[in-house]
Amino acid sequence: MKNYATAIIIAIAIIAGVLLLGNAYKYKYKTTETITVTGLAEKDFVSDQIVWTGDYSRKTMDLKSAYAQLKVDESKIRNYLQGKGVTDAEMVFSAVSIDKEFSNRYDENGRITGSEFTGYNLKQKVTVESKNIEKVEKISREVTELIESGIEFNSSSPSYFYTKLSELKIDLLAKASADAKQRATTIAKNSGSGLGSIKKANMGVFQITGQNSDEDYSYGGVFNTTSKNKTASITIKIDYAVK
Repeated sequence: MKNYATAIIIAIAIIAGVLLLGNAYKYKYKTTETITVTGLAEKDFVSDQIVWTGDYSRKTMDLKSAYAQLKVDESKIRNYLQGKGVTDAEMVFSAVSIDKEFSNRYDENGRITGSEFTGYNLKQKVTVESKNIEKVEKISREVTELIESGIEFNSSSPSYFYTKLSELKIDLLAKASADAKQRATTIAKNSGSGLGSIKKANMGVFQITGQNSDEDYSYGGVFNTTSKNKTASITIKIDYAVK
């Protein structure tokens, strides 16, 4: 009788152990289940700052003469820009760069026999940075007036920037996170589970592309400066626990 009771106790202990082990495994398995989703957010915006540059040069055999001519050009350009509504705070003139230029001499067989000094080439650049985009865009198009006045002025295409990128990035992150949660909730619901807490989150690449352009997204991120109208986008990858 005693042996029979002992056997029953052992059997009960084994069954209880198996049940506990099964529940522990089930709990461990369930807690390790995750749903991985990628959230996306995009926003169109208009640049609020423009940067435009132009350069000009003078070349003569005499350095002092070339410098004097360049300073006259600088004064004319400054007066021209001021007349177009550009303030002194919006324009910056660079330091003058000086290059001594030479040309090669050749013999009748096309071999170089020496070089000859051809003059000093002095260059300077002016940069206009402004919040008034339309004003600077107009100047960049009408700058041929400076060329007509005898100044060898080369105009670059304007670059466009946005001064509130930090706020824009935070807003997009919030929307991308909400998008990821909505996707994960849908997956969990359709699979008969519930959505738990976030296990892991990684922010993707922050991209800025021109609207209506054929720019390709890149692994390192695109930062468009040629378009006034832009689109910002960001992704976030989140792992959710399943409950």
